[in-house]
Amino acid sequence: MTFADEARLLRIYGVVQGVGFRWSLCAEARRLGLTGWVRNRRDGSVECYACGAPAALAALQDWAGRGPRGARVTRVDAAHAEIDAGIMGFEQLPTV
Repeated sequence: MTFADEARLLRIYGVVQGVGFRWSLCAEARRLGLTGWVRNRRDGSVECYACGAPAALAALQDWAGRGPRGARVTRVDAAHAEIDAGIMGFEQLPTV
């Protein structure tokens, strides 16, 4: 991580479960060089914590607004978050 790194928490709504959203988001985050995690929420949304360069975070947020083919994103809420330097890589977590 560098001094310029930031962290962001995203909550994605719409048809975002059962369409490969988490897997695709992981692939995109890794491609962008981000660390963090993604998980389904029981309310039908997807939650994502990502850390990295501001431009990469913005690109991931833009991607989340579209998602993979089959997804129909209706809203993405984003908030700045504390950096967790202990996270390595980008992974899928269990549903909460």
